[in-house]
Amino acid sequence: MSAVVETTGRAGLPLSLARLQRLVLFLTGLISPLGLLGLWWVASIRGWLPEQILPPPAYVYQTGRDMILSGELLYHTGVSLGRVVIGFTIGAGLGLLLGIAMGLSERVEDYVKPLFLAFAQIPTLGWIPLLMLLVGIEETLKIIIIAKGAIVPMTMNTLAGIRGVSPKYLEVGRALRFSRWQTLRLIVLPAAVPSIFTGIRYGLTHSWTSLVGVELLASSEGLGYLLVWGRQMFWLDTVIVAMIAVGLVGFVMDKGLDRTELLIQRWKRQEL
Repeated sequence: MSAVVETTGRAGLPLSLARLQRLVLFLTGLISPLGLLGLWWVASIRGWLPEQILPPPAYVYQTGRDMILSGELLYHTGVSLGRVVIGFTIGAGLGLLLGIAMGLSERVEDYVKPLFLAFAQIPTLGWIPLLMLLVGIEETLKIIIIAKGAIVPMTMNTLAGIRGVSPKYLEVGRALRFSRWQTLRLIVLPAAVPSIFTGIRYGLTHSWTSLVGVELLASSEGLGYLLVWGRQMFWLDTVIVAMIAVGLVGFVMDKGLDRTELLIQRWKRQEL
């Protein structure tokens, strides 16, 4: 009986250590935000800056609470998320197709990649003045800017993933007399999934930051609009609430994709 208890204890030790490590990492991650919150509270109490410039945390909390209860914050967040979903879907889809085309054909890569790299070097927000003249400042502008933020990382990671497929896998496909389509569907794309998913993660991050940027310049709805409106009206509490909302939404999206990517990488390690 004692041997069973000892074995069980030893088996449970790694799990306890893993939980302890996760707890330590979680608490370590709270140090910076809690320290910043404490500094903010002290600065407001001591009056280091005027209340009009740096409102107290309690006042910002009340403003955020009122904006949530009234539905204003949720409405603008929903508008921004809807734009990201549409723009990211278009940009990621185009990036996936372009990455596959360049990954499967060196000729396509020779023709397309130099121009694509030049296109990628121009910052996303640098396209806004030209696009304003071409498509105006309505939703089309925002969708194009968001799509541009997604297409570059998606294309490059898809290309890298396809070029990184092990030749052994391709030899198996040739031995089984797979067609080009079967090789792509059953071998190349599954093997490139981790790299493609990395492109999805970074593409979504770039899309979100591009969205906020374009909403700052040309929008009457969304979180970026809240930032501009709060600044224009000198409602710094509204600005801070919008900033917190932007950070939280981006953080949640990134962590969700990070967890999914870890599951994919675990599946890849098990296959190896």
